[in-house]
Amino acid sequence: MKILKLPRPATVQDLLDLDEKAEIVNGQIVVMDRSGFRSGRAAAQVWKSLEAHEQAHGGGYAVPGGPFAVDLPHREAFSPDAAWYAGPEPLDEVIYGTPTLAVEVRSKGDYGLRAERNMAAKRAEYFAAGTLVVWDVDVLREGLIRVYRAEDPENPTVYRRGEVAEAEPAVPGWRFPMDAML
Repeated sequence: MKILKLPRPATVQDLLDLDEKAEIVNGQIVVMDRSGFRSGRAAAQVWKSLEAHEQAHGGGYAVPGGPFAVDLPHREAFSPDAAWYAGPEPLDEVIYGTPTLAVEVRSKGDYGLRAERNMAAKRAEYFAAGTLVVWDVDVLREGLIRVYRAEDPENPTVYRRGEVAEAEPAVPGWRFPMDAML
């Protein structure tokens, strides 16, 4: 992860001008680490499953990233690896609002005490913005998904190989077989 320092606070337009996945935190652009093969493929599998759910059931939009523009004290945009958005159809490349489900797939740099603190802080920001469920997807080390819910953010439900994960109440009725990703 690297920070692009601009001579002014970053804007959502600055994100759109980049060719990289990034977010706006504390007025600065934070460029996200590249996903490797396994992390990128996991994000794609989740997005494809959400897209199939959208086609079959409606009720929202499968989003393969972001940005989602938000109005929080220290954050102006999220760019999850995959998401479900249940608001009005976006009129441009930016979604003004929050995903009901945000999927964060760990890259090789997302391990260790500092990374865990950063991810916990980001989950708290998702929930403060109105996200109902955040998935912490770990395909590189533990092979699991931790499903955090706004109503109980400290006690995730954990899904492993052979199980079927869900994202209630963010994406009603959607199920994701862990073996499709791991």
